Amino acid sequence: MHDDDTVNRPIAVQTSSEISESKSDITIMSPRLSVVIPTYNEKGNIEALVSAVRQALIGIEWEIIVVDDDSPDETYELAFQLSHQEPRLHCIRRVGRRGLSSAVVEGALAANGDFIAVMDADFQHDEKILKTMYKKMIATGADLVVGTRYAHGGGIPDWDQKRRQMSDFATKVSRLLIGDQTSDPMSGFFMLRRDVIEQSVHDLSQQGYKILLDIISSAATPLHIEEVSYIFRNRREGESKVSLQVMAEFLFQIIEKVSHGLIPGRFVLFSAVGGLGLCVHLSILFLMKSYNIAFLPAQIAAISCAMLFNFFVNNELTYRDRRLKGWAFIPGLLVFCIICSIGALANIGVAELAIHRTSSWSLAGLAGALIGAAFNFGAASKLIWERVKKPKRRLKKKIS
Repeated sequence: MHDDDTVNRPIAVQTSSEISESKSDITIMSPRLSVVIPTYNEKGNIEALVSAVRQALIGIEWEIIVVDDDSPDETYELAFQLSHQEPRLHCIRRVGRRGLSSAVVEGALAANGDFIAVMDADFQHDEKILKTMYKKMIATGADLVVGTRYAHGGGIPDWDQKRRQMSDFATKVSRLLIGDQTSDPMSGFFMLRRDVIEQSVHDLSQQGYKILLDIISSAATPLHIEEVSYIFRNRREGESKVSLQVMAEFLFQIIEKVSHGLIPGRFVLFSAVGGLGLCVHLSILFLMKSYNIAFLPAQIAAISCAMLFNFFVNNELTYRDRRLKGWAFIPGLLVFCIICSIGALANIGVAELAIHRTSSWSLAGLAGALIGAAFNFGAASKLIWERVKKPKRRLKKKIS
């Protein structure tokens, strides 16, 4: 036996059909379209939605990127399980951060497609028009295609009057930023070229739920926008995300965009609540005066009521996404009162300094109020309503 017998052994050769078949087993075509779906407690919808999108995009190379904000119902776990049967499905689980806009941006930056569609997971957006939006984008060379409820052929058949009024108000306010570039600036259903979001990503506020408005208003040059009409549907499973927090975050976004990021939206709302608190203070003061109560006890009562009002409203509105509940409310209120007391001293000190420099009561009062408000906002945000980490969840036992 020669030493090189092992070299001369016959080698198994695959036929061209076998090679092609083996490649098809491991090769996934690069997607042209990436569908980004932000989720929070959408476990009841996600499996049906993946199936519906698969059916709607026959003939197009696609992928789905679910971006889940660590849902308590473990939507991310179901998405991960589904990805074993559908390799075009990917899931990003975000821990310690929340928000639809930032979820969309994170999903878009992780996408592989040249075009990115954004839609909700609750079936309110009609997945059947995804292909129409895609074809329109290719045919027109558009930067952005908006799924609109307000053009001919679109509609919102089941909304009550209150929700319609909220939507109309938000639409009118958004036109302060972008004019008439689209009939539905509040839409959460749209498709855009990947480079559009890459070029504007550093200018996006990523606040609130209205990412489309953020993208259009952040573009360096006007975008070529097309529209496709659709009928807005009712949520299939789960609870609506529309709330006071959504409206507050929308106002934050508008304020920050109008001021070009110089004024934090939450600070404006905090200051507005302070203005209402002043009205409460004066109302209580004059009410007690009418009952012939001495000034000092009346002033103490008025200050106490105003502080309680400010804390409650800020907790429910300004910091709704971080609001204190249960026993945490009491120490939070006490710290708030201490902060406001220090803020009042800062107000007086700055006003006293300003009156000597300018001799203007108006300027001195304004300077003191701004410093006091800024101190109260910064200290309260840090010491009371700073986002705290969630407690660790208990690990599930592995099934052997």
